[in-house]
Amino acid sequence: MVCGENREGWSLNLQTFVSSVFCDKSEKTMEDLQDCNSKSLVAVPGSLVLHLFRQFGQQDNSWHKYTLAYFLLVRNEYFSREPRKHSTVSGQHVDCCDSSKLDLASKALPLKEQNAVVKTQSGGDSSSNGSNDGFLPGLHDDMAQDCLAWTSRSDYPSLSCLNKKFNMLINGGYLYKLRRKYGIVEHWVYLACSLMPWEAFDPSRNRWMRLPRMPCDDCFSCADKESLAVGTQLLVFGREYTGLAIWMYNLLTRHWSRCTPMNLPRCLFASGSSGEIAIVAGGCDSTGQVLISAELYNSEAGHWETLPDMNLPRRLSSGFFMDGMFYVIGGVSSERNSLTCGEEYNLQTRTWRRIPDMYPGGTSASQSPPLIAVVNNQLYAADQSTNVVKKYDKENNIWNIVKPLPVRADSSNGWGLAFRACGDRLLVIGGHRVPRGEVILLHSWCPEGGNGGADWEVLSMKERAGVFVYNCAIMGC
Repeated sequence: MVCGENREGWSLNLQTFVSSVFCDKSEKTMEDLQDCNSKSLVAVPGSLVLHLFRQFGQQDNSWHKYTLAYFLLVRNEYFSREPRKHSTVSGQHVDCCDSSKLDLASKALPLKEQNAVVKTQSGGDSSSNGSNDGFLPGLHDDMAQDCLAWTSRSDYPSLSCLNKKFNMLINGGYLYKLRRKYGIVEHWVYLACSLMPWEAFDPSRNRWMRLPRMPCDDCFSCADKESLAVGTQLLVFGREYTGLAIWMYNLLTRHWSRCTPMNLPRCLFASGSSGEIAIVAGGCDSTGQVLISAELYNSEAGHWETLPDMNLPRRLSSGFFMDGMFYVIGGVSSERNSLTCGEEYNLQTRTWRRIPDMYPGGTSASQSPPLIAVVNNQLYAADQSTNVVKKYDKENNIWNIVKPLPVRADSSNGWGLAFRACGDRLLVIGGHRVPRGEVILLHSWCPEGGNGGADWEVLSMKERAGVFVYNCAIMGC
């Protein structure tokens, strides 16, 4: 870090620093930085940093943006001229399932001290000078937290090892609330395949991480399961010896625990999530009865709320959020009755609207639920019978063929294949047999980039993973 005596030198060369770090940016972006030494910008440093981060975008190096934020904000703060004692910090990355070291500091704190640490997160030093005891020397805690919120969440496990205060901040979930406030989203892929336990894939770092083993019984391990990512939680629904159950993986604690059961436990339901809430609709109860009911889950409160019933009971359907509404399409109401209509739930009026022929062709009892994904509020589907990607035309209520799939979906009636949205891209995740054995391939394509003729890209390959994708969920936070 920079000492007080050297402050004038680096302050005058700030624009040189910016240019060197972001030398590949457009002239327009650099023009926005020309006035970074002006008094007007310094007067509102937090707003300037948010503006710069949005200019540079999520694809840039996370720590470059962090460093720039630190320079811009600290330049108007006071650095103590007394030398600080720096503690040794390990830069080694911690595996996502190694939570013993991360939780040790917080467990050692008495409750009063924990509360004191959390209390400092929201305000910091209220004087005109930044605190040297804060997260970042010379910065008030609220400004420092804004900087840290823009760093990659891949770095959060390492940051939580710096000291007790960082550990409480990272594991308390406050940064994720800030990220939602500023619209910062990073998507990770969570997979459960035939020959491997749950694993997470970080597309920005091209890195796989194994989750800890789920402490469920053998019945839950072997039975069919459904999954849903909401907020910072991964929910896995299945059947134990004692009945239907939900296990929850918490990104903050990096542990599995039992989730609060639904008011009416179910399986084979439609589901979708938006931010910290999720909705499940239809499905079957423990006796096999097809359900017409729906429930909303709030991951912050850990609470299930019963919603008004749909117009029709259905199972083997798919759910999704689009344009602020929740939709359910496809499925069957009985073994012989395939549903082609869709239903739209308005969260404001708490009413369902039936949409005729929203999913023409319907879903047979042997097919998987519709393989659907929403990118930038546009709905896409992977057709299980024709092996093509289709796009839904909202105005005309029709589907148009967009592109062939990179794998065959008709070989198993859509089962064992994942079709998901990951940010502004579509993912197709399926198994392949190669000379070296069985692998899982993650194919990626950006449908809104004006590259309709572009080929699917292989985002990653997971070896020794089998050829069947049992569960897949995308967590964006």
